[in-house]
Amino acid sequence: MQLSPEQKAAVSSWVAAGDNLSAVQKKLIEHFKLSMTYRDVRFLVDDLNLELKDAAPKVDASDVSKTQPPAPGSTPKEKLNPADHASPDATDPELADDPAALDEAEALPAGLANVKVEVDQKTLIPGAIASGSVTFSDGVTGQWVVDQYGRPGFTKISKEGYRPTPDDGQAFMQELSLQLQQRGF
Repeated sequence: MQLSPEQKAAVSSWVAAGDNLSAVQKKLIEHFKLSMTYRDVRFLVDDLNLELKDAAPKVDASDVSKTQPPAPGSTPKEKLNPADHASPDATDPELADDPAALDEAEALPAGLANVKVEVDQKTLIPGAIASGSVTFSDGVTGQWVVDQYGRPGFTKISKEGYRPTPDDGQAFMQELSLQLQQRGF
């Protein structure tokens, strides 16, 4: 789809003003009656050599081990969404020399959950490739297993009917993934 010079100028001004792709897409419909897919708007912005000011961080969602659990004893001041924060700038002098600092900067904000995961040295459960224990941020403990298909599950929980908070569940999966990767799984 070809845009007129006026339409291209409008898109450029919207992006310069800080609009994201979704906002540009809506404004194209409102101002010019142009219906474009989100992907087409992304291509348009790229074709016009525009740079989004607050682009979403590029995160490999398939590898949750790249995020680190928060420090023990930290408490959340407010609930944060990691997608609201841009990736750290590699030109930042504090982050440029330390790759570990980059990983920490990309992690979930500290204080979302405090979950401790331990992996058993030997797994004696038939059909399981790994097992261990977990202590959630509220003190509830449990025993977990990972079956031969890579599916995690719980075998025991200290509090009947317990369901971890979403933050605890995410922190458990991240820590479990990290622990298993360190052991070669």
